[in-house]
Amino acid sequence: MRQRTQLTTALTTGVLLALALGGCASTPAAGGASTTPGPSSGTSSNAVPTGSITVFAAASLQKTFTTLGHDFEQAHPGTTVTFSFAGSSDLVSQIQNGAPADVIASADQATTAKLGKQSLASGSPQDFATNTLEIAVAPGNPHHIRDLADLDDSGVQLVTCAAPVPCGAATAAVERSSGVDLHPVSEEQSVTDVLGKVRSGQADAGMVYRTDVQGAGADVDGVPFAAAADAVNTYPISVLRDAANPALARAFTSYVLSSAGQRTLGDAGFGKP
Repeated sequence: MRQRTQLTTALTTGVLLALALGGCASTPAAGGASTTPGPSSGTSSNAVPTGSITVFAAASLQKTFTTLGHDFEQAHPGTTVTFSFAGSSDLVSQIQNGAPADVIASADQATTAKLGKQSLASGSPQDFATNTLEIAVAPGNPHHIRDLADLDDSGVQLVTCAAPVPCGAATAAVERSSGVDLHPVSEEQSVTDVLGKVRSGQADAGMVYRTDVQGAGADVDGVPFAAAADAVNTYPISVLRDAANPALARAFTSYVLSSAGQRTLGDAGFGKP
């Protein structure tokens, strides 16, 4: 009787042990695939998010950022970058009035700082480029403009940016440092508008950035001047607080700051931040 009891106990223990071991092993699924939990199928923290973003960018960045946006999309399939280009002060005003955007890249630090004061930006702005002024004139420089002082000639039709626009603020700074008092026939809301008037012959000269002159090719000539060094504009980029796709916005910002982004900016004539 004792022997039979011991045998029953042994058999019971063996069955329980087998069941326990079986529960620890992976169970083949249909087709022989194991159901053992594997790595998470979620997006890696290092992967670039997909989707779309809207980038507000200074008018002087139009050609270069269009290239950067295209390159970013090519490097990261499944992403779309849409741009809105205008004078930096106009862009800030639009954001303050609720315009939807994910990123802003402006032509000076003071303009972006307004968003920070109102807590409309997420984190601190990151500087990504610098730029200086140059005088744009018609090809061949028919008015023989050689320096800032030549723009004070009443026979020269000069256009500049309005004072609230970064290129306008830079123009005011070079006036102060050089002692030259400029008298523009019109003040525009973006640097591209200034360049457009010189290109079309509506103005003899315009105060623009050196990158605008370079980007215009044979349409205009550029006249560098010494006082431009007294008004170097630093360009910051920021992710906005109400960004609809903050992860992609941060990825695009990182791309602008990357070696590839900096190379594209340098090729366009922008200086290092």
